[in-house]
This record gives sequence, C-alpha cells and structure tokens, in this order.
Amino acid sequence: MTAATDPAAARWTVDTPTDADFAAWRELFRGYCAFYRVPVPDGKAELVWSWLTDPAHELDGLLVRDTDGTPVGLAHYRPFVRPLHGAVAGFLDDLYVAPAARGTGAVDLLLTRLREIAAERGWNAVRWITAEDNYRARSKYDQVATRTGFVTYDMPPAGV
Repeated sequence: MTAATDPAAARWTVDTPTDADFAAWRELFRGYCAFYRVPVPDGKAELVWSWLTDPAHELDGLLVRDTDGTPVGLAHYRPFVRPLHGAVAGFLDDLYVAPAARGTGAVDLLLTRLREIAAERGWNAVRWITAEDNYRARSKYDQVATRTGFVTYDMPPAGV
C-alpha cells in the first residue's frame, strides 16, 4: 500500500524530531519507559534527547504526528553490523505509540518509514526485540516481520 492509497497517511505524518519537540517526545518516552517499568529520570531523558538531536551520534529517531503536528509516537533506531551476513542492518531500539493513537495506523507509518530508511541506507534488515507478553504489539509485528528463534541475554560489564 502506498502513501497515496493508505488512509492512515492522511491522518499521520512521520519525520525526525526537532528541538521544539522535546516536551512532547519526553512524555512519549516516559510512557515507553513506564510500559517496561524502567525509571526515566530527567538526566537520562536529556541524555537520550541529546543523542537524538546530535547528527554525529548513531542513534536516530522518528516521530509520528497527528494532523495538528503533535507527536503521538516515537521510534529510536541505529545501524548495527552483521558480520555473519557481511552486512549492516538497522536496530529498532524503541517503538511507542500513545494509547489514544493505537490501532489508528500511526505505528504502521513508523514501521513503513523504517523500512524505507533501511532501503535508503542499504540495510539488509531491521531488527528489534520486545517483551514476550507484549501481545498487542507482537500481533502487529507478526504482520510485518519474521520472528526469529534467538534468545536475548544481557551481561553486565566487569565490576557492576
């Protein structure tokens, strides 16, 4: 489905965050962190925002906006190398749409834009992880991507 034939495209737009978006992004990021029960002190939010607005940093972001230009969802992504495939892919670190905008096509436009970015940058895939019990999101992901059989581990650095 193209933007011209997608009814969600008339309701939503997707673009990169600007300095004026900090407060709205902060609320969306707060909602995302709350979903995963991760504290988000102001210092952490400001650090992530500084990464998003620094053209030299690897982290990039997208915001999906309503017809008034108000952000209702976010995506944070970055490149990562895949030595086994001799390729670079994109990693979707964070994806969140405000509860009031869920089921309206907003997330579809974020994922469509990420797919376009992958093609533009020559990535061979976009990968992400989600919570096992994130059933609503997983039902969408199952429509647009292939679930892998990998199990994820986190190892703390020495001394932590």
